[in-house]
Amino acid sequence: MSNQDIQVAALGLAPTLPSAAAPSHGPVSLDDVPLNAFHVKIAGLTFGAHLTEGFALGTIGYALAAMNRQMPIDAFWMGMIGSSALMGIFLGSLVFGWLSDRMGRQKIFLLSFLIITAAAFAQFYVRSPAELCLLRVLIGFGMGGDFAVGHAILAEFSPRKHRGTLLGSFSVVWTIGYVMANVLGMHYADSSPDAWRWLLASAGVPAVIVLLLRMGTPESPRWLYGKGRIAEAKAVVLKHFGPNVTLDGGHDPHAQASGGFMRLFRKDLIRRTIFNCAFFVCLVIPYFAIYTFLPTILKAIHLNNDSSADFLLNGFLVLGALIGIWLTIKLPRRVFLIGSFAVTCLSLIALGFLPESATVGMIVAFGIFTLTMSAFSNLVGVFPPECFPTEVRACGVGLAIACSRLGSAVGTFLLPLGIVHLGFHITILVLAAVLLVGMIVSIAWAPETKHLTLNQASGV
Repeated sequence: MSNQDIQVAALGLAPTLPSAAAPSHGPVSLDDVPLNAFHVKIAGLTFGAHLTEGFALGTIGYALAAMNRQMPIDAFWMGMIGSSALMGIFLGSLVFGWLSDRMGRQKIFLLSFLIITAAAFAQFYVRSPAELCLLRVLIGFGMGGDFAVGHAILAEFSPRKHRGTLLGSFSVVWTIGYVMANVLGMHYADSSPDAWRWLLASAGVPAVIVLLLRMGTPESPRWLYGKGRIAEAKAVVLKHFGPNVTLDGGHDPHAQASGGFMRLFRKDLIRRTIFNCAFFVCLVIPYFAIYTFLPTILKAIHLNNDSSADFLLNGFLVLGALIGIWLTIKLPRRVFLIGSFAVTCLSLIALGFLPESATVGMIVAFGIFTLTMSAFSNLVGVFPPECFPTEVRACGVGLAIACSRLGSAVGTFLLPLGIVHLGFHITILVLAAVLLVGMIVSIAWAPETKHLTLNQASGV
C-alpha cells in the first residue's frame, strides 16, 4: 500500500484504483468520480498553503507588540503593517487570478509560494516599519495568487459530493495555522529582544515545505479542456482517475465564452459577481479587524491579563471551523450563510452595548461571535469557486478575494484609530453594521450551489 493510500485510509475514505486497474463499469463524470488518493494529495497541497497563510497572518499581532518596544511604532504604521498583507492579497488575487485563467493553474500554484517563502524569511532582517510593511505586502501578494488559484484548482479536481467539505476545510486549516501563531506569539514574542524577528521569519519554514511538495503538480484538466487542449486534459484524467472517467458530459470546449474580468460583469454572471464580492467583504472586515489586533481587543474588554480567555477564544476559532465543515455538509449554503450573519451581528451588538464591568457577558458574546465567525468563514472557500465557470473561475475567485482584502485592509487600518477616537463600543457597533449589510445582501442574492456540478453552478 502506498503512502497516499495510507493517508486516504486514515481519513476513512475509499481510494479508487490506479488508472490501469480501474474497473470497467461504464463512464463516470469527473464531477462524480469517487474520492481517491490524488484528491487527498491536491487537498493537502492547498491545505498546507492555508496553514502557512494563517500562520503568517497570525504572527503579526504579537510580533508588532514586541517590535514596538524595540522600534517604536505610531498608530499610523501600526495600522499600515497590520493591513499590509491584506493590501498585498488584494493586488495578488487580481493579478494572479487573471494570469491563472490565461497561463494555467499550475504555474501560479508554484510562483505564489516562491514569493511567500522569500518574503517570509526576509522579515528577519527588517530595520524599519516601512521595510516590514513592504515585505508583508509581498507576502500578501503571493497569498492573493494562492487563494485565487488554490480554490480554483481544488474545485476543478474535486467531485461535487465532497467539494463543499474540501473547499470548506480551507478555513479550518487556515484557522489552525492562525491559532498556532497566536500560541507561539503568546509564549515567545517577549522571550528575547529579537524574538519578534524569529516569530515573523518562522512562517518561511512551512512555506518552503509547501513549495517543494507542489513541484510536479499537474495542470487542471478543466482548464486544459477549456483551452482546447483536449488530449492533454484527457491524459491528466486518465493518469489520476482512470480510463472510465469523462471530463465533461458532452460540453463543447470550443464554445467557451471569452474570459477576463469583463466577463464577470455580463448579464448572466453580474449578480453572482456582486454577491460574492459583497458577502466576502462583509465577513472578513470584522474578522481581520478584530483578530489582527486581538491583544488590543482583549485589553479593551479588560481580558489582556487573563491568558485563559485568550486560549479559550483560540480554542473557539478551531472548534468553530470544525463545526463549520459539518454545517457545510448538513445545511443548504444559503441557510448557513444568512443565519451566521445574523448570529455574529447580534453578538457584536451585545458586545457593543454591554458595560465594561460585565466581564462574563462580554466573554460570552465574544465567544459566540468567535465560534460562529470561524464556522461560516468556511463558506468563503466554497461559494466563489462554485459560482463561476471554468474560463473565469480564477478571475471570479480573485476578484472576490481582492474586494474582501481591500475592505479588510481598510477595516484593519481603521480599527486602532477607531478605538482611540470613537471608543471600543462604537467601533464594535460599526462592525456589527457591516455584518448586517452582509446578511441583507445574502438574503437578496445568494444562490444555492450545494448539489450542482461546476458546469451547472456557473449558470443562473
